[in-house]
Amino acid sequence: MSTETNGNSSVELIARKARAAALQLAALSGQVKNAALEAVGRKLEERREDILEANRADKADCEAEVESGSLSGSLFKRLDLEGGKFEAMLAGVADVARLPDPVGRVTLATRLDEGLELYRVSCPLGVIGVIFEARPEAAVQIAALALKSSNAVILKGGHEASRTNEVLVGAIQAALGEGEGVSPDAVQLVSTREEVRELLELDRWIDLIIPRGSNELVQSIQESTRIPVLGHADGLCSVYIDRDADERKAVAVSVDAKTHYPAACNACETLLVHRDRLPDLLPIIGAALREAGVEVRADEEAAAHLESAVSAAAEDYDTEFLDKVLAVKTVSSLEEAVEHINSHGSHHTDAIVTEDAAAADYFLSRVDSAGVFHNASTRFADGFRFGLGAEVGISTNKTHARGPVGLEGLVIYKYRLYGRGHVAADYDPGARGFLHEDIEPRELP
Repeated sequence: MSTETNGNSSVELIARKARAAALQLAALSGQVKNAALEAVGRKLEERREDILEANRADKADCEAEVESGSLSGSLFKRLDLEGGKFEAMLAGVADVARLPDPVGRVTLATRLDEGLELYRVSCPLGVIGVIFEARPEAAVQIAALALKSSNAVILKGGHEASRTNEVLVGAIQAALGEGEGVSPDAVQLVSTREEVRELLELDRWIDLIIPRGSNELVQSIQESTRIPVLGHADGLCSVYIDRDADERKAVAVSVDAKTHYPAACNACETLLVHRDRLPDLLPIIGAALREAGVEVRADEEAAAHLESAVSAAAEDYDTEFLDKVLAVKTVSSLEEAVEHINSHGSHHTDAIVTEDAAAADYFLSRVDSAGVFHNASTRFADGFRFGLGAEVGISTNKTHARGPVGLEGLVIYKYRLYGRGHVAADYDPGARGFLHEDIEPRELP
């Protein structure tokens, strides 16, 4: 790895530049940031053919890897930027620009005493490192969200999209460089595993790491850094068909959750079915899944009501297939379904199909997942569908952000205290007391 003459590695220099850009971004108005995002959208359109040419070259290389088995088909599917994907990428940047500025929001205003006012105000995290696989449009989504939330970002994409990512980030930096206010250093790219290893050691300069990819990738990063890591290792999602499920809803939700995009982290991997619904409802769901090309792996009791089902192994209920494969398990009660999900799931997104409001409430309150849905497909677990303007990832953490992480997940807060020479000694026990009154927040500089 090349090093700079001052002794800092090239990766540390990237991080230091990102820190400087982040401090600059934190003071910018929403109008300046929106103008930068609009410039990014225009530059991406201007360089469309260069981007697609790079994408075609990446895909050509990856076809050989898929044939040899060194790259999964699901990752290859995520690589393509042709057609509607490019338009969606541009629309995503415009959508983020239209969102309200998440920085500078007052979430608490308290008068501690006359002339002594406390405000809790949203502010950016600082510098974010995002490590992702395959989907090159993720680089643009993440950069847009970072800029809107006044964060600098260092991106590391997978080798399978290296050319595409380089051209995309180059276009973003060019757009920022031609404008005013936002430094091109606010969005940077590293490309090798060695650079990632060094990046993970730079806790002085980087505030948060967000990994997006395989279980192995996420776990490796979590074990290799002191920097806080926000993300999820698995997307092991379940749909539970309750005793009081409606047939139409059960079929629609089960098929969509599995087949709408099987390679996604919010696709259903396990279908839990109440024993009472095996004779009448499971065969109908099974026929719809079979028609959609899904391989069903079922326990002995459920398999008796399914055509062409494969016998499930114990590990199937702990597997993220990322393909048209579904594990089906019989449960005797709502409580057993919840217990199975909490024990075998990944705390990502799980759904219940039922007409019993009390059962739905029990499920939604007892399942310990970032997303819990009633009569709706797990595929709705997505920042864009939630109206967050895309996402940098989905978190199963129990920290400041959980579920799809959009703009609100990329800000934290600071406390601003405005006084008139007040000193703490005046409020020692037995002296002056505090008012602690809620106040209407004033416009802050």
